[in-house]
Amino acid sequence: MDGEDATLSDALTRRIRAFGPMTVETYMSEVLTHPKFGYYVARQPFGQSGDFITAPEVSQMFGELVGAWLADLWVRMGRPAGARIVEIGPGRGVLMRDLLRAAATVPGLRETASVHLIEVSATLADVQREALAGKGWGISWHRRFADVPDGPLLMIANELFDALPIRQFVRVAVGWCERLVDINPRGGFRFVLSPGPSPAAALIPPEVRDTAPLGSVAEVAPAAIALTAAIASRVQAAGGAALVIDYGATAFGARDTLQAVSRHKTHDVLDNPGTADVCAHVDFAVVARAASQAGARVWGPTTQGEFLKRLGITERATVLSRVATPEQRDEIAAALDRLVGPSAMGGLFKVVAIADAEHSEPGGFSL
Repeated sequence: MDGEDATLSDALTRRIRAFGPMTVETYMSEVLTHPKFGYYVARQPFGQSGDFITAPEVSQMFGELVGAWLADLWVRMGRPAGARIVEIGPGRGVLMRDLLRAAATVPGLRETASVHLIEVSATLADVQREALAGKGWGISWHRRFADVPDGPLLMIANELFDALPIRQFVRVAVGWCERLVDINPRGGFRFVLSPGPSPAAALIPPEVRDTAPLGSVAEVAPAAIALTAAIASRVQAAGGAALVIDYGATAFGARDTLQAVSRHKTHDVLDNPGTADVCAHVDFAVVARAASQAGARVWGPTTQGEFLKRLGITERATVLSRVATPEQRDEIAAALDRLVGPSAMGGLFKVVAIADAEHSEPGGFSL
């Protein structure tokens, strides 16, 4: 069927004509991971020349500290054999490259642990292989988290959860109707509402569903809840922890956070799908609740800035600056401010750790 379509817009138009308007969740999934036209399948969106820059690409300090965090976690666990260092959505491999460089300084970890990358894009997987070649670690690629072999988990998910598809609902006089994507008679696509209240609105947290005023938009993230539950079940069964870092808030009420980014600028969510990143803010209260309900222990959320400062990023920047040129020192200072500044990534991004119930407090979360 894809052979009949020249663009993702063509594929979506044909699908809507056949089956009717699609949910925002389906639209996001198609835009990001369509097997031929999906944003993460057909493009390399990361870096200055892409559509956005992630924290690992701001500075090596980010990945190094995450690597030190995971290595410390392994030591706290008693240095178990067969640990799985896992990253979901590894981008260009920059975070994993810097992470492994730091983790390799801990005796015994590289000799006993294996590395597992969860990636849906064959193009990005090739970029990751090149970035990680010759690093001395056993590395495997998978399409699903469930495919990672059993063993204690040392996991990172950086800017992953914001790309997991969401559903949206709008409160109108008759109740909560689901927001859908339909064909616009004037060309392109438009948002419409389901003809009546949606049974799926039961997914909205009661504190939002019962109190939000008319016109409010509520978001739920079934994929994020399901992945969180799977991670929590895994650490409960095999030990370990997962670190989740993303753009979001400690808790949300009713809100509309669906957005698109192209070339570092905002982009219409429905315009030319497949050419821009589509994402939504992460509700860390929902993530924490899903992990706790699955039996895991949750640390945080805290801000990325506070987390990195507790891990010693300021001291690391000082060490790097001592052997840097004046121009490099300015770059290090700018990167530090971007990573920890309260009005930059440091305040906008939040961090949680999902660990087995018996785990002691991991680094970065102490007051």
